[in-house]
Amino acid sequence: MIGIIDYDAGNIMSVQKACAKLGYPYQLTRERECLLAADHLILPGVGSFGDAMKKLDAYGLTDVIREAACERKTPLLGICLGLQLLFEESEESPGVKGLGILNGSIRRIPDQGREYKIPHMGWNSLEYPSEGKLFRGIPEETDVYFVHSYYLPVEEKTSGFIKAVTRYGVSIGASVEKENVFACQFHPEKSGAWGLKILENFLKVQ
Repeated sequence: MIGIIDYDAGNIMSVQKACAKLGYPYQLTRERECLLAADHLILPGVGSFGDAMKKLDAYGLTDVIREAACERKTPLLGICLGLQLLFEESEESPGVKGLGILNGSIRRIPDQGREYKIPHMGWNSLEYPSEGKLFRGIPEETDVYFVHSYYLPVEEKTSGFIKAVTRYGVSIGASVEKENVFACQFHPEKSGAWGLKILENFLKVQ
């Protein structure tokens, strides 16, 4: 059973449809016991870092996610804003603490003129600095779909767990993996057949 974490985030319907298309049972829930009993957890999201953390705190989900990921070692996948929430903080919401499951800070994509509009919206190809479980059977330079204004920088403290990078004037950490914790800045559920393959690779992680 896949537990999709329900905290009123946008884009949850697309994730549900993708899981259904792959044939995996899922439950959209914010109930502690259901989430802790799940075989895999997905933290989707579109929106503001600060607002999302307020919702997670209000629903008592912050501690549940940390317990599942850090203590029970349940495979966890963050998608888009879900990736950003796994980190310590974001320039989008100064003073707001993230889940802190991964070390690093989320920054705003710098203004680089007309060539690189913000938000970064559209298809970009992936590079693999190291082997990642999500990308087994998926060739480098595969295009996936992004919609975001904030990103994970590729730097010394994040480079060890960044498994995919895309270029948008700056190097963007497009996917991370650390033990049982995975995340994608792009939307695999909106990235066609290869995106579904990425989701399936996650759902096969034990």
